[in-house]
Amino acid sequence: MHDLLERVLAAHGGSDRWSTFNEVSTTVVTGGDFWATKGITTDDIRRRATAGIQREWATLAPFGNPDWQMTFRPNRVVIEARDKSIVAERDDPKSAFAGHGLETPWDPLHLAYFNGYALWTYLTTPFLLAMPGFQVEEAEPWQEEDETWRVLRATFPSEIASHCRVQDFYVGPDFLLRRHDYQVDVSGGLLAAQYIYDVRELGGFMFPTRRRAHPRLANRQPDHSRTLVSIDLSGYEVT
Repeated sequence: MHDLLERVLAAHGGSDRWSTFNEVSTTVVTGGDFWATKGITTDDIRRRATAGIQREWATLAPFGNPDWQMTFRPNRVVIEARDKSIVAERDDPKSAFAGHGLETPWDPLHLAYFNGYALWTYLTTPFLLAMPGFQVEEAEPWQEEDETWRVLRATFPSEIASHCRVQDFYVGPDFLLRRHDYQVDVSGGLLAAQYIYDVRELGGFMFPTRRRAHPRLANRQPDHSRTLVSIDLSGYEVT
């Protein structure tokens, strides 16, 4: 394992202890400019998200209706009612994004797939980087005001659904996460820099309570004048 990754995992609570749990959950409130490009109306509803620790899956409720929940796995997304009846479902959900651009509208199953893999990535970072198949190296550091941030560049295995195959994770001198760079392949390759704020200790692990994604230029510079996606997180539980 890369030495920097080992320090990052230790700073966030330790991968050995993390691996003894099965699920991580939190309450999320989302906003930002990105959703309008997909024809999605945002709100301030508090939703409960749960993600798998041992394998990739996620749920989010409510979803589209007070009594509905979405369940994501890389090869399938399902929207279910409270009585477990299926409202909508899609196998091989990534294939439904073929030909999509920045402003291609999404249906609820497109949204379920995006929400599922994004929330799984965010809730399991940085520990997912130690999962089998991930390749991690150190990239060029980044100067942010008076701090130098070191960068872990991770190549995701093909069986993991996420924004893109290669993503950058920036960490501060305390080895806690500061920023996450990626491109959104399912939306025309949109470049994003997601800043991570207000990291707090909860149950022995370090979790952010605010994430803000901004457009990113090819030179890694973020455009802080626009917020693509905002995520406020609270009430973490690891079980």
